[in-house]
Amino acid sequence: MAQRPSILILNGPNLNMLGTREPHIYGAETLADVQALCLAEGERLGLEIDFRQSNHEGELVTWIQQARGVRSAILLNAGAYTHTSVAILDALTAVDLPVIEVHLSNIFRREPFRHHSYVSMAARGVICGLGSHGYVLALQAADRLLRAGTRP
Repeated sequence: MAQRPSILILNGPNLNMLGTREPHIYGAETLADVQALCLAEGERLGLEIDFRQSNHEGELVTWIQQARGVRSAILLNAGAYTHTSVAILDALTAVDLPVIEVHLSNIFRREPFRHHSYVSMAARGVICGLGSHGYVLALQAADRLLRAGTRP
């Protein structure tokens, strides 16, 4: 039996506060709820899911680097690092994997500084504003890219 494609799902700073942090923007679901949703969709699609969160930029960079040659794709909600981290952009570019950028809120309906994304420069696609369902759509998109043999 062939090995299942492995998707690394990374969540950046403050996403561990989902459900309590600004629920009018991010909703009432917790990060554990989002993880359960991703695991269920991954199982449905036949994907292995590695779901992680960190408030530390360097740890996210290390995890991205470690994905090279091990994971099939990366789904990334970099949180505030989306708008500030050249280090994360450089890591994403170096690993040569398909990347899907995810945001719970619509970053383009928010403060102007959130309209710029360094992650987008490395991403195949961006899903924002659809809450936790955006993660499901991102997994479906990654699965489709992998089945088509599409490179980053």
